[in-house]
Amino acid sequence: MSKVILKNLIKSYDGKKNVIDGINLEIKDKEFIVLVGSSGCGKSTILRLISGLEDITSGEIYIDDKLVNNTHPKDRDIAFVFQSYALYPHMNVYENMSFGLKMRKFDKKTIDEKVKTAAKSLNLEELLDRKPKQLSGGQRQRVALGRAIVRNPKVFLMDEPLSNLDANLRVHMRAEIKRLHRNLETTFVYVTHDQTEALTMGDRIVVLDNGVIQQVASPEEIYNNPKNKFVAGFIGQMNFIDAAVNEGKFFIEDKEFYDSRLEDVKEVVIGIRAEKMTSGNIPVMAKTDIVEMSGGERNVYFSLNNCKCSAKFPLEYKFKDYVELKLSTDNMYFFNKDNGERIL
Repeated sequence: MSKVILKNLIKSYDGKKNVIDGINLEIKDKEFIVLVGSSGCGKSTILRLISGLEDITSGEIYIDDKLVNNTHPKDRDIAFVFQSYALYPHMNVYENMSFGLKMRKFDKKTIDEKVKTAAKSLNLEELLDRKPKQLSGGQRQRVALGRAIVRNPKVFLMDEPLSNLDANLRVHMRAEIKRLHRNLETTFVYVTHDQTEALTMGDRIVVLDNGVIQQVASPEEIYNNPKNKFVAGFIGQMNFIDAAVNEGKFFIEDKEFYDSRLEDVKEVVIGIRAEKMTSGNIPVMAKTDIVEMSGGERNVYFSLNNCKCSAKFPLEYKFKDYVELKLSTDNMYFFNKDNGERIL
């Protein structure tokens, strides 16, 4: 079992503000879980606390049902893959991958078998004699992964391992890491600020803000049923539109909408995903601001109720000064204007 449990986890550096503020999370055996949030939200700190590279202020951490609060990092049976690769420049690929095993006094035969098996799985067999400076960014990242794999740890911790790679290579390495997880059948805890990585890689996503968990759920649940405005805005392309409500009625520009569930609400923030701005039944005209191409579609920017919004249109759409949107309450989320909590 490679389960990780965080109980009432708190981390403070100055004794005043908690960087991690009461985190409770159970990471299942063999799960690929992604911690996502903006810079400074505490996601990398959580990895460092799990690994033992930083001490917790209070709370408990369990790995494989064993309390590890006072366990030295080397004895926690985890492997940490860093954003910066952290390879030894004077060692070749083979030496980098075998270094941890040598420190743990494995015999030469076992080391050789483990390194060559990992190198084969990562297509590094032809690169074992090269130094890091002779490798591309993607190759260096594979070496960093290989160095972790050879140890066969209970838990892999990955701190934004793809952020230094170009866009095309990130896509390739996302698939490689997912394939690696499937083959190794162990627990992965992965940190990123990239919502695409979170949605495509995670079995579950943990959305963090200011050291507090906002929502934990599958990618589908996070995307379709965000708990609050922060989650809705961080995952996916969500528009937020302010509106006054009177007995369930509200206006977007000059068009009236009604939802019986808003009978007792006075003000609301309406959320509509960019891809849903043209799939309703009520036409709303918006003055075009900016049009940009994005792969096989175009993103169009405009304002509704003085709130900046965007929508996705097909490439063949003929753009003029105004675009016609098609809105529906069926495609709307409603959030409390004061605290951002989801109403409907």
